[in-house]
Amino acid sequence: MTANATALVDYQQAYTGNDEWQASIPSTSDVTTWASLVLSTLDIDDKELTVRFVDENESQTLNRDYRGKDKPTNVLSFPFECPPEVPLNLLGDLVVCVPVIVKEAKEQHKPIAHHYAHMIIHGTLHLLGFDHIEEADATEMEQLEIALLAKLSIDDPYQDD
Repeated sequence: MTANATALVDYQQAYTGNDEWQASIPSTSDVTTWASLVLSTLDIDDKELTVRFVDENESQTLNRDYRGKDKPTNVLSFPFECPPEVPLNLLGDLVVCVPVIVKEAKEQHKPIAHHYAHMIIHGTLHLLGFDHIEEADATEMEQLEIALLAKLSIDDPYQDD
């Protein structure tokens, strides 16, 4: 494990809706901790990522335009593909929809902060090339998420309630 692997986070808080939901948005420090956990566990040197917290309209527009799904979603991942000759450590962008996160956490009876941690970890894994399209890949990604969340004392998000 890379002892000092750190996610360099460009933190963007663009959500300006419900005050209670706005207060639930994790700090830059929390987001950095969660993304850094992914990097250090996978023995990946320092990487930079943008994490932007948005409303349903922005999430829906991006989800529609880039994924063909006309609805807001919890987290969108936009990996950055840097030409090999350009020395950038940029992983890409995560777009986190505050209202969707809050609603899902309440529906799933879990602390909102735990759901944010899960979605930041999930999105960071996507930026690193993990996906859940094929069943075997989904199992690998979920097991890694469960292990990472356990390091934060967060319960398995895939367990049945």
